[in-house]
Amino acid sequence: MATTIDADYLVVGAGAMGLAFMDTLVSETDATVVVVDRNDQPGGHWTTSYPFVRLHQPSAYYGVNSRPLGSDTIDHGGLNAGYYELASGAEVCAYFDAVMRQQLLPTGRVTYLPMSEYLGDGQVRTLGGEDIEVRAGRVVTTHVEIIVPSMRGPSYAVGEGVDCVPPNALPRIREARDRYVIVGAGKTAMDSCIWLLRHGIAPQRLTWIKPRDSWILDRAAIQPGSTFAKRVLRDFSNQLNAVLEAESLPDLFDRLETKGCLMRIDRSVDPTMYRCAILSQAEVEQLRRITDVVRMGHVQTIEPGRITLEGGARDIDRSALYIDCSADGFAHIEPATVFTDERIALQAVRTCQPAFSAAVIAHVEATYADDETKNAYCNPVPYPSDPEDWLRMMLAFNKNQLQWFTDPDMMAWVDASRLNVLHHVSAGVSERAREKIISVLNSNMPLINDKLETLLTQA
Repeated sequence: MATTIDADYLVVGAGAMGLAFMDTLVSETDATVVVVDRNDQPGGHWTTSYPFVRLHQPSAYYGVNSRPLGSDTIDHGGLNAGYYELASGAEVCAYFDAVMRQQLLPTGRVTYLPMSEYLGDGQVRTLGGEDIEVRAGRVVTTHVEIIVPSMRGPSYAVGEGVDCVPPNALPRIREARDRYVIVGAGKTAMDSCIWLLRHGIAPQRLTWIKPRDSWILDRAAIQPGSTFAKRVLRDFSNQLNAVLEAESLPDLFDRLETKGCLMRIDRSVDPTMYRCAILSQAEVEQLRRITDVVRMGHVQTIEPGRITLEGGARDIDRSALYIDCSADGFAHIEPATVFTDERIALQAVRTCQPAFSAAVIAHVEATYADDETKNAYCNPVPYPSDPEDWLRMMLAFNKNQLQWFTDPDMMAWVDASRLNVLHHVSAGVSERAREKIISVLNSNMPLINDKLETLLTQA
């Protein structure tokens, strides 16, 4: 006979968004929550990421609202020198474990079921085979699941005798190779390239297979603290001015690059990808040292001494080590309505900030009475893939922000949220300056949105 648990909410997955949602919900209500997770510990994809992974945004912007991540320090060495710390994967996992065990569980209102599968319709099965029925008022799921290379094999055929590994294996391979082939164009591939360079592998020994080149955000413009406030505000102003001044989509991205809002590794190649990747200028310079870059589409097969791609074939050293970084991270899934009947679909409601978005959704759930009102505050912001998604994300978030501007209580909550990038900026300026910023935004936002929609017609 199945065990039955009654709760207000059933949260599926103890990843970053699920934890950020629960943290805010439990802090602001007396709700009871059951969280089901297939992993042994909280943290979602972080529990299986490669060991040298780090946040690419400052630690100050990540985690849950009620508990700071990191020590609020600036790095003095390495490729992040001069900028606020970036938590390692191990630090993130330890942090999320502490959030669960030191904050959520001690409330007595959170039931945690690790190593368990959610079967649907409130049915849960534990590793030991026990069936549990959870009767909850709302089921909360993360709309987009993050996939990292260790969670699945390569998406292409790998022949016998080919040494192809996920980035997780790199620190364990002690025998140097004459040739390293990095497959993939995203942040994982960038991290793997930088890791190899940092450990003394000459750039001439690296081959980088990039189906697409990417636009990249400059970490200098995404920093907390009063020291960086003017730089962050200038970047934000430059983005808005670039939109208003742009005469076409290509012209917009030219202006964004000229104003320092976006970067690219190879200035001779027009990027066809945008995934919110954040790098420092020093990291970009390292990646520019790699000159053997293959742009022939996606890999189809790898055989000893030969790679077949969509656009042709390439001969290569038979003893090469292939590092598979081709997992799609945020797979392309169309946005869904956040609040529907008994369900909540966690997704971005602010550009490139999933944890903050989940906290916003929890606050809106706790504060407002009906789903129509809640959805007005939480229009989904699409996860990006193509450069045009930079515009789509800004347009969707602007609409949310205009709604927030109409509600002083909502604005007060947003301003106080540790996870909100702009919270850290407003803390570094005077109240008068903050009010001026909001006034300018409020008055110019409709014009900016109209221009964004005009530019998107060209996409």
